[in-house]
Amino acid sequence: MESCFPCLGGANNKKKRPPEKPQIPPASERPKIGPSSSVTKQDSFEVNKEAANKDIILSNGSDHHQIAAQTFTFRDLAVATRNFRPDCLLGEGGFGRVYKGYLNCVNQVVAIKQLDRNGLQGNREFFVEVLMLSLLHHPNLVSLIGYCADGDQRLLVYEYMPLGSLEDHLQDPSPDKARLDWNTRMKIAASAAKGLEYLHDKASPPIIYRDLKSSNILLGEGYHPKLSDFGLAKLGPVGDKTHVSTRVMGTYGYCAPEYAMTGQLILKSDIYSFGVVLLEIITGRRAIDNTRAAGEQNLVAWMSAS
Repeated sequence: MESCFPCLGGANNKKKRPPEKPQIPPASERPKIGPSSSVTKQDSFEVNKEAANKDIILSNGSDHHQIAAQTFTFRDLAVATRNFRPDCLLGEGGFGRVYKGYLNCVNQVVAIKQLDRNGLQGNREFFVEVLMLSLLHHPNLVSLIGYCADGDQRLLVYEYMPLGSLEDHLQDPSPDKARLDWNTRMKIAASAAKGLEYLHDKASPPIIYRDLKSSNILLGEGYHPKLSDFGLAKLGPVGDKTHVSTRVMGTYGYCAPEYAMTGQLILKSDIYSFGVVLLEIITGRRAIDNTRAAGEQNLVAWMSAS
């Protein structure tokens, strides 16, 4: 898994969206929440505006917006991963480490992501991910089983995706991984696009994923893809607004140039990132590969010049 860094340096053809669920209540309908610097362990919890950078509020104040994820103690997850043993480690990214574990209470193999308190991402990303994956459900989005907010511990529990990430299969696959054939690659691309379409056209307000890349597309049995890692996701523009102004974040090589230059985030910013992933799927090259000749290191620039 890759870390997320601020990116280095269009018009929005927005569709009219019916009020389909899941819906996230507008700011005017959200409860006022006082300042708080921590999250208590309970079946449902609230996050103050400031902790979430004024983007979202996580609340169970409405019967229509229940947080369905289970809560776990840190001990539960330590037992599940055999005290986070190195041989249970699946990968490591900006959020922290991801471990494979088995939870007796749900009788399920799971993936457990543990927040690195010194890492690049923190509490805000944790809050965003719990909210997004508790309210959004689609066959091409990874399922959140639960979370742990014991003291200063922050962990997320997901369904386990046995085939790893799309990046694993495209870039130097291990001997036990067969290379993806053309039909499988196209099936993965089409299904990942359905997940993105759900975020843009079904969620209300729309969700801008903001970190679409091959390492965040996880593969289940039959190479069924699911989008994962929603810590950077943002609520998209609503009403007559054309964009969301925000600090530029994402992964270098996948970030739309208009967003990188202006900080104006639109739904098409995700479409650009999807285009980069599609180029990776077609060519088998990395979005950024510093081992190649100078003119070939950036995949998009190399394809544009070809």
